[in-house]
Amino acid sequence: MNLHKRFMVQFFMQLFLLSLIFLIGMLTVWAVIGFNITADEIQTDLAQADSSYFTNRIEIENDKHVLKENLEELAESQNGWLILLDAKGSVLDSFNEPESLPAQFDVSDFADSLWGSSAEQREFTYWEIEFLDEDPLLLLYGKNNVAEEVLDAAMSAIDWQQESLNLSSATTNKLEAENAWMQLLSPEGEVLDSYGKADGDATYTMQQLGELHTENQSIASSTNEESGLTAVSGVENLPSTAWETTFSNRNLFLFALISLILLAGGTFWYARKFGAPLLVMMQWIENLGDGQYKQPTNDKNTSLITNNKGKIKRKYRLYKDLVHTLEQLTGTLQLHQNQQKTLERTREDWISGLSHDLKTPLSSISGYAQMLESPDYKWSAQETREFASVMNEKSSYMMELLEELTLTFRLKNQALPLAKEPLDINEFIRRIVIQFINEPSNRKQHFTFTAAPQSIRANIDSKWFQRIIDNLIANAVKYNPSGTEIKISVSAIERHLFVVLIEDDGKGMETEILDKLFDRYYRGTNMHETSTGTGLGLAITKQLVQLHNGSIHIDSVPGKGTAVRVIVPV
Repeated sequence: MNLHKRFMVQFFMQLFLLSLIFLIGMLTVWAVIGFNITADEIQTDLAQADSSYFTNRIEIENDKHVLKENLEELAESQNGWLILLDAKGSVLDSFNEPESLPAQFDVSDFADSLWGSSAEQREFTYWEIEFLDEDPLLLLYGKNNVAEEVLDAAMSAIDWQQESLNLSSATTNKLEAENAWMQLLSPEGEVLDSYGKADGDATYTMQQLGELHTENQSIASSTNEESGLTAVSGVENLPSTAWETTFSNRNLFLFALISLILLAGGTFWYARKFGAPLLVMMQWIENLGDGQYKQPTNDKNTSLITNNKGKIKRKYRLYKDLVHTLEQLTGTLQLHQNQQKTLERTREDWISGLSHDLKTPLSSISGYAQMLESPDYKWSAQETREFASVMNEKSSYMMELLEELTLTFRLKNQALPLAKEPLDINEFIRRIVIQFINEPSNRKQHFTFTAAPQSIRANIDSKWFQRIIDNLIANAVKYNPSGTEIKISVSAIERHLFVVLIEDDGKGMETEILDKLFDRYYRGTNMHETSTGTGLGLAITKQLVQLHNGSIHIDSVPGKGTAVRVIVPV
């Protein structure tokens, strides 16, 4: 999968996952808040509970189901009552129950309590409580009308003739304890006397009297037939309502705050997931533009993208194709930079070596040319030929030097392509040896060639590999006395390598000379005996061997001879 498709898949998968987590989080928060709201509603009004709420609040004592103390305390705080019935209507347990309710319920009693119209009817809520392997139980819950209780307590003290409530201290204490109020009204709705309702109207209309029942309060009234006056009492629950509103607003604010935090956290994570790696990639590209050919690093100078094992870190794996492309680009640019530095350094060396090596032969040519040009001397034909011979020799040397310096330059910059072809190594080396044997100037040396017992075919460049063997045999001829025996042999190593061994029994070399043989311009022990050669032969030979992925090694013992071993992969 390419980067574009993988990025799109990851983008939508992460977005879907983030949305799912956000939705689950919202549902969880909403469920917790809903649970808390329900729990708080139950604390305010037990009628809001469901049957499962009471399962753990009913226990068994002496093989009988009874109400737990905490449930009774909750009912008492709400001026309520509880009755627990079995499936037959028998009362198993009760708390604060009204005297008007029967101790044994039958169908008619239950129906009359629910839908009857008697003066004693009281509204209540009931639940069916189920237990394992037992018949379901019925739990009845109702609220006492505190307003009626307050009114009943005050009725005996009201002075109907004087149009006064005439409340006793005990009654006023009860009104204050129950957060209740009381008013005495005329038949026209005029407030004649009032207690506990400071913001009451002076005169009520019928509509205003009706609105009293819509408020969050309990209302009770009683009319005196003789005077026509009406006593009205009410128990206000405004503090509870205000608290519920505050709690509801607080939970809504908490829900909004948690939603905002989750949304901000999810957005930050999402942006970091996709954005942070892109910033690192941009920094990498910027580094490449500034000539810094390496990956971005942290304060500890370690890579931001790969670990200690060189593997891409998890958060960058989505961009692995881009990382590999940037790595290749970085490597290519770094290679070009190194090649440029090498090229500049080689060019300087080449120019420096060229000017140095051409100075001596050019000086000789210039000197002889000036001598021939001078009118002060008359040279014989023999002397002129000698001068011309020297100038020709120096010119040939310069041409050879230029060619070898150019070859060295190409080899050093890996600018010499090889045209490899499969050749029979035994036959290839044998022909080179025959050429040396047939050279008249080499008749004073003794040549021996030993081919490998098996056929060896290898991929080599015939032109440049011949240059290797020519240089090595030529050195054995040039730097050894007449009568030296030169042995050339070919062998194989496990069909993977072939070896060309060139041995002689000549002068040999000291160790300090061996260490410098492959240096440029070094001519070994015979440099004072001959001026021929550029001093680049063995340096070029080693570079050509390495270009064939091979190696060269020289062993020599003074007075016993030298052995050169060239090993090349088949």
